[in-house]
Amino acid sequence: MIPIIYENDELLIINKPAGLAVQGGQGVVHSVDRDFAEQVGYKIFLVHRLDKDTSGLMVVTKNPVAAGKWTKLIGSKVARKEYVALCAGRMPSKSGVIKEDVIQHGDAKAAVTHYQVEKEWSVPYENESGAGELNLSLIRLQLETGRMHQIRIHLAKNGCPIAGDDQHGNFKLNKLLKKVCKIKRLQLAAVRLTIPLEGKEKVFEVPVPFEVQ
Repeated sequence: MIPIIYENDELLIINKPAGLAVQGGQGVVHSVDRDFAEQVGYKIFLVHRLDKDTSGLMVVTKNPVAAGKWTKLIGSKVARKEYVALCAGRMPSKSGVIKEDVIQHGDAKAAVTHYQVEKEWSVPYENESGAGELNLSLIRLQLETGRMHQIRIHLAKNGCPIAGDDQHGNFKLNKLLKKVCKIKRLQLAAVRLTIPLEGKEKVFEVPVPFEVQ
């Protein structure tokens, strides 16, 4: 079952599990548009995306008119999406703005990510190469633009890849994280969503779904 966080006449806010694709397609057995429609008993309409391996808050609508309205709202600055990532490494500063283009379909697209480091710690380990420490950081992020894999790319480019990200992160480091910290999947979640509802700004929040020491 996909948890429903909020519901009204035109939309539902859900907490998408990690590992579940948003949209069905060739080779996709389970997806939000299929599984959640079966769960509620009617067709739902997608208005934005989360990566398959990213968990967290998502808006879906109950009809195409609402979908058109909420696609625009979610893509505008009146909606704010905040993420939390568990990363391997340290950011250059405790807070800041990353402004680095992201390549999409062969073109460079402007991308802006705001970040705030919430916690930093180290985990000691020993292996055949000797002893060492893994530096970990918990980072809260807010998107100003919504490019594909934007957070993952921006953090990796700043030497602080998301733990469990084999596509944009550090594969060798992820193997060590799996062994030492039992991290087996991407540690990224959309945990806070601020949207206009009933004439005022409403905030929805879910707990961070991964362990932090």
